[in-house]
Amino acid sequence: MAEPATLARPYAEAVFELAQQTGTLDQWSGALSRLAALSADPSVKPLIGNPRVTEAQLVDLFVSSGGEDVSLARNFLATLADNGRLNVLPQVHELFEDLKNQREGVVEADITTAFPLDDAELAGLVGGLERRFKRKVQTSVRVDDSLIGGVRIKVGDEVIDSSVRGKLAAMSSALAAG
Repeated sequence: MAEPATLARPYAEAVFELAQQTGTLDQWSGALSRLAALSADPSVKPLIGNPRVTEAQLVDLFVSSGGEDVSLARNFLATLADNGRLNVLPQVHELFEDLKNQREGVVEADITTAFPLDDAELAGLVGGLERRFKRKVQTSVRVDDSLIGGVRIKVGDEVIDSSVRGKLAAMSSALAAG
């Protein structure tokens, strides 16, 4: 069976093109975010693919539960339901966001810190990342005290690890190799 991202790609590209043509990128972004969360909800997930639940019922459930912006996605949801692909909504959302970020010149950075960052520290870190990547940086920050100290930043497939745990692991590897 094909990977979910492979199945989701044509849908993400189609809805991205539609959103671009109609100037509704932000509305689609919000709608897909809510739809992705809804499709992953433990109370909804078993309904997807259940033979007792019709495609129309699923579409109505998503539209009625998704909020205002989701109504613009009714036809899109119907297409996904007709093709048995409602389960790939999280991947559609992720791929859509990647396309949107590419168009807007934005890169996403996942920042993990040992301690909470104040606004000035985060702004300085974002400024440095924007200079390094020559793009606008959108961040998600989480705290993980197992890092002991420092930060670990993931941008695309690049990882910048200046955490104490990362430095200790590098030293351990160097000692074991030598």
